[in-house]
Amino acid sequence: MTQAPLDAPQPTQAVVLAGGQGSRLRPYTDDRPKPMVEIPGTGVPIIGHQLAWLAAEGVTDAVVSCGHLAEVLQEWLDSADLPLRVTTVVESEPLGRGGGLKHAAAALPRPHEPWFATNGDIWTRFSLREMSEFHEERDALATLALARPRIPWGVVETDEFGHVLDFIEAPPSPYLINAGIYVFAAEFTKLLPDRGDHERTTFPRLARERRLAGFPLPQGAYWRAIDTAKDLTQAARDLAAPQAPPSRP
Repeated sequence: MTQAPLDAPQPTQAVVLAGGQGSRLRPYTDDRPKPMVEIPGTGVPIIGHQLAWLAAEGVTDAVVSCGHLAEVLQEWLDSADLPLRVTTVVESEPLGRGGGLKHAAAALPRPHEPWFATNGDIWTRFSLREMSEFHEERDALATLALARPRIPWGVVETDEFGHVLDFIEAPPSPYLINAGIYVFAAEFTKLLPDRGDHERTTFPRLARERRLAGFPLPQGAYWRAIDTAKDLTQAARDLAAPQAPPSRP
């Protein structure tokens, strides 16, 4: 495997997939797209936190892919004091996650440079520079961040004879999951499907070719997917806790 130089430039452009309907977040998403739902106590929608994080990590240009209630998101972006340049694209019909990425990537200002991407319902804080370096070191076409979420239930520990040894509340999962944040090489864009899910087409192909990398989030890094009202509540609690992520973009 060819080693890429450690001083390779970090991407300064990103795509945010913000077209989902967020049906599990109703009634919050009855009149706004999922990324426009505010995290309680911040007065800022999820996408505001995302854009602030991307800008703090060196991203200067973002393309936001809109779909469900696109005009609500576009109006907010037009009126907000944003820390980076933002362009919006709208899917006139659902293209799937892979098709949506390809559609949005066509609007990136520097198509011959690498780019970040993130799902529109992720609230996180970690070093994108470290992830970019990891991606370059492995000569990958695509790198996905990997999270180890906590299991939402208490678990029971037993011995080989079936005796209960302990009760453990919400332990970390033994499995890593796709955290919904990516680094893509410029040439990755043409491998995306025009319609459909890249995780069922492009990613398996790259995995077989050993051109897909997985970057485990650093220990202690904050990550949360906002899927339900319970996630919103927990995000607000996280915000109030010591060493919480910043509350304002």
